[in-house]
Amino acid sequence: MTRSRGNLRSYAICAPGLERFVASELAALGIATGRIDRGGVTFRATTRQLYAANLWSRVSGRILVRLGAFTARTFASLERQAEELNWPDYVGGADPVGFRVTARKSALYHTGAVAERLAQLLGKQPLRASEAIRNRGLLVVVRIDHDRVTISIDSSGAPLHQRGWRLDGAKAPMRETLAAAILAAAGWDGTRPLVDPFCGSGTLPIEAALLARNLAPGANREFAFTRWPSFEPGTWASVREEARLAARAKAGIPIVAADRDMDALDATITNAARAGVSTDLEVRQSQVSELSPPTGSSPGLFASNPPYGRRLSGGTDLRRLYRAIGRVAHDRFPGWSVGLLVANRALGQATGLNLDVAFRSVNGGVPVWFLQSTDASRVAVPPSR
Repeated sequence: MTRSRGNLRSYAICAPGLERFVASELAALGIATGRIDRGGVTFRATTRQLYAANLWSRVSGRILVRLGAFTARTFASLERQAEELNWPDYVGGADPVGFRVTARKSALYHTGAVAERLAQLLGKQPLRASEAIRNRGLLVVVRIDHDRVTISIDSSGAPLHQRGWRLDGAKAPMRETLAAAILAAAGWDGTRPLVDPFCGSGTLPIEAALLARNLAPGANREFAFTRWPSFEPGTWASVREEARLAARAKAGIPIVAADRDMDALDATITNAARAGVSTDLEVRQSQVSELSPPTGSSPGLFASNPPYGRRLSGGTDLRRLYRAIGRVAHDRFPGWSVGLLVANRALGQATGLNLDVAFRSVNGGVPVWFLQSTDASRVAVPPSR
């Protein structure tokens, strides 16, 4: 599993349930994908493709390069085989290095000791993964399963959902990667209008604007691979220039970010400015019951991450809120696709819309379902008045 003629065995990590979207976006980059696991996709890439995957991936959380895999039941065996891996291409003398080690049903069960032995081999002081990333260091990921040791080097650095623009948040923020998966599941390609009635800090509409303008999600952030000894600055410059030339000047379709909370909208405005898409969003302060499509627009996507706590502030029952969502979608957005991220499928049923499960994943550790319908006029039960 070592580097050979630019053929890097790699692994794109993602939230469970989003694997097919990662595979699709890798394929769109011309990258051949392999096995799909729960929470990740294997692929082979040239150096250029690895750089492009980090720059362009909207759904992946992190991309690893496999250094090697072997069987080890003792620390002596671990050290002997690990020493043969191609560390010099990835770890320089001055780089701080963090370790993330997991072990399952293996003789080498002491994860801290594994990290210490590998750090000694590299002549490093072992750091926690978060500490290494925070200090612009490198991350080594070690997985031991039934004595099979797999060692990888992280190419991303900070998680890929950290695009560099969301510094202002609202309550219960949705990760950017999950927002991108919603757009992918809904088949939204940036050519139809989009309305988000509960935009919060603007994650979904901002991701939509980036997609509509074909702006690379990683254009405004750093990556760990730029600190590798084997880093190819000319290749990276070419990948970035290609992305710059592919960007569109404007979205060209209405993207509405609506919320009743002005603080949330202030965060949306600030985040959109950082992302460079301020002029692509129409920001509205509005209750969902007052919402209507953009004037003169054709049908598009009515999608959101509505509240799914037990009760809203003021004691409003969530089922009443979801019934209101269903009424508005059915009455004012006929012909529009509808997509809702919910933590309780019964709330989706409360809309009265005929919604199907597109995928299941997690959001902030909470299991969630993305429910969608291709037409808001399709109803299971007419929304109550």
